[in-house]
Amino acid sequence: MIHKRCDVAIIGGGPAGLAAAMAAKREGASEVMVLERDSSMGGILQQCIHPGFGLTYFDEELTGPEYAARFFEEASAEGVSFMLNTMVLHMEATHLICSNKELGMVTVEAASVVLAMGCRERTRAQIQIPGSRPAGIYTAGTAQRLINRQNVMVGKRVVILGSGDIGMIMARRLTLEGVDVVAVVEIQEYLTGLTRNRVQCLDDFSIPLLLSHTVTQIVGKGRVEGVFIAKVDEQKVPIAGSEQFLECDTLLLSVGLIPENELTKSQGIEIDPLTGGPRLNQYQQTSLEGVFACGNVVHVNDLVDNVSIESINAGTHAARYALKKTHLREGHVVCTPGEQVRYICPQEIALDPNREEVTLYFRATVPLKKVRITASIDGKVIRTKRAVRVNPGEMEQMTISPAALLDGQELTIDIEEVR
Repeated sequence: MIHKRCDVAIIGGGPAGLAAAMAAKREGASEVMVLERDSSMGGILQQCIHPGFGLTYFDEELTGPEYAARFFEEASAEGVSFMLNTMVLHMEATHLICSNKELGMVTVEAASVVLAMGCRERTRAQIQIPGSRPAGIYTAGTAQRLINRQNVMVGKRVVILGSGDIGMIMARRLTLEGVDVVAVVEIQEYLTGLTRNRVQCLDDFSIPLLLSHTVTQIVGKGRVEGVFIAKVDEQKVPIAGSEQFLECDTLLLSVGLIPENELTKSQGIEIDPLTGGPRLNQYQQTSLEGVFACGNVVHVNDLVDNVSIESINAGTHAARYALKKTHLREGHVVCTPGEQVRYICPQEIALDPNREEVTLYFRATVPLKKVRITASIDGKVIRTKRAVRVNPGEMEQMTISPAALLDGQELTIDIEEVR
């Protein structure tokens, strides 16, 4: 068995892992190692050939591969080392046991670890659509990979279930390839992805979006022949008599993403039930000493630009921990979602001598217009701001100064409509 040592080991070579690696090196870590199970770096961005990335971080519009390439080039220039075709099989705190395609079994002993494994798509089994099991049922991300990276077309007449961003982007991509996209069907009464993707991917191509609808049955033997859809009530139960049949040969599922946290859970790291990712403080530090996390393994972000910012923070503090530059903590404040707020990340604010400003990211539970967003400490308002609208598919943020915060207090964020 081969043994390796490093200051910071990063699990995952997607946008989160690359940004964290670059930041760790710039912070002074001498040996930073990225462990990636694929044969190339970039993660999901390798198959995202559409533009729209980098508008916030680089102030220009890039494709997914271009965005990933910039971070890979910068990380390489800083001297980050990469281990491709490497699967982390087990971890014990900062001790990793890996399988490498060429080297066999490899152990990596690190001073700190950054979890950057990303997320995976929900499948048909997880949403339990009844009907037969024919060919022609794909997750939207699988279809994206087949078309964009392997040059394999998935069908000729497609229905998409779910208005997640990948689903809407694939509606446009398929239409440009001459495929008939019958409709995008969404069980919620609102869009679950970015508004800009609805405009650019559905409205601009006259693709119908059926809100408050779902697929109730899949029809077909060897191949999908069609699906039954129905309108749903407020409890998401199909309404009797509202069913209609849509003829199609392919069904794409864009019904949500799940953070990849099997490795995280194996270590007993505390998981937030609302995000499905590890609970963190503002330094991206998990409940396990020396282990940090960033990107979609923590919570599913709307923009990759936000992933990069969050991951730079993780890499910076993982390096400081490895170099023993971390300040002693003086306590913590718990962040709790309030009215009309689904979750807040980070879930804790660690109090230390620096008391630097903290940016909290959160999502609304439902679409609202003309709102007031309020941050309170034990019921006392400390910060407010207004927004024209909020949408569950789009991340909100608020910056808090922890200067006057005390150990054991609770911070709550609420969203309310202002008439």
